[in-house]
Amino acid sequence: MTMLHHYYVPGLYVEEHAIDVPFDWTGKQPGAPLDGETLRLFYRVIASPEHVHDELPLLVFLQGGPGGAGPRPLNPTSDGWIAEAVKHFRVVLPDQRGTGRSSGVDSHALASWGDPAGQARRLKHYLADSIVRDFEHLRRVGFERRPWVTLGQSYGGFLTLSYLSLFPEGVAASFTTGGIPHVPADAKELYRHTFPRMARKTAQFYERYPQDVERVATVADYLHDHDVALPNGDRLSVERLQTLGADFGMKPSFERLHWLLDTAFVAGDGRANRDSPLSDTFLDAVMTATASRPLYWPLQEFIYANGTLHEPIDWAAQQVRDTMPAFDVAARPLTFTGEAIFPWMFRQERALRPYADAVDELMRDTSFGLIYDADRLERNTVPLQAAVYFDDMYVDSGLQLDTLSRIGNSHYWVTNEFEHDGLHGDAVFRHIYQEALDRGDLAELF
Repeated sequence: MTMLHHYYVPGLYVEEHAIDVPFDWTGKQPGAPLDGETLRLFYRVIASPEHVHDELPLLVFLQGGPGGAGPRPLNPTSDGWIAEAVKHFRVVLPDQRGTGRSSGVDSHALASWGDPAGQARRLKHYLADSIVRDFEHLRRVGFERRPWVTLGQSYGGFLTLSYLSLFPEGVAASFTTGGIPHVPADAKELYRHTFPRMARKTAQFYERYPQDVERVATVADYLHDHDVALPNGDRLSVERLQTLGADFGMKPSFERLHWLLDTAFVAGDGRANRDSPLSDTFLDAVMTATASRPLYWPLQEFIYANGTLHEPIDWAAQQVRDTMPAFDVAARPLTFTGEAIFPWMFRQERALRPYADAVDELMRDTSFGLIYDADRLERNTVPLQAAVYFDDMYVDSGLQLDTLSRIGNSHYWVTNEFEHDGLHGDAVFRHIYQEALDRGDLAELF
């Protein structure tokens, strides 16, 4: 473990560290001496200034994603849960392998991995089974094997169940927010639940801003009839326009899209204008709002791949979409899509083209690492407190509750007060922390 820097941002003490982990965990155990190819795992440890020298319990944050780096707090309230957490914990913020300042993955790294088959094999090592082993190695080597509390946001909840499946002895208690996967995992099943939610979110958007029905239709018709390029050279297709709905699971997404559409047309006063080109301001905003992030999109469907699959994933979201005419590019009103990847993205988007052949390889694959152990989860004794967002567009609440019904020592709070990003205020963490505290789940820590 290497201490890189320590400093303060307003209201927080920050330490920066790095540790080496195996690239391939096959045949290796966390905490053992390293051999073979390694990656650098970067992490921060933060504390409130008044607790810098106090021996507080540890809380490790399991970031959403996939492919998401740990938070970069500007102050305790810039990511609201942190303000609450540092009252009680020393907080560990890792950058998951391939993200942030951990050994990164981008088009340059991909090109060095050989042919598409080789690239696909290496991309498998950026999924939950490797991520959780990295964190358990960090706990054993960097924190003297002290059990820690895990907080999993979104995909971080998927990582939580992997952690409880593989190394429950390392976890004193777990919190999850909007992130309990369905076990057994099935990408198509998930999309069969979430595509109807995408359609309902679109209807709710148009109900709130009825003038945008015509605006969106006019933009879509213009894109159908004209070859329109975004500032980075990508083509703006109707399909890409639809992906603006990926934000609909967050607040205030409806307002963000409404004001984006307000700038769509060069001519006129913001009203739909079939004779006007699309404005530079609008095209720049669409490019930013729909920008693809490695590893987020290339790995999106493979977070549901658990062990040996009965059949390849084979573009699960596209398969489900093809059964739902409401999502056709010619349908009006135009229906927006949510958090889902489609084959066209890897042809149209410059940021994703380098991954296209490797992702095609993975879509045909059926052999992945084991990420969940249903029997072990059923016998789980680690206290698990979940916040389940009833209207969650990304992780279906019904599937979450079904899984929780089969996890030992699990508890849940169902609410429709928040969208998928509820953790980013302070209320959600405060609530689930207090529930765990009141039950005595944290008694051995304090």
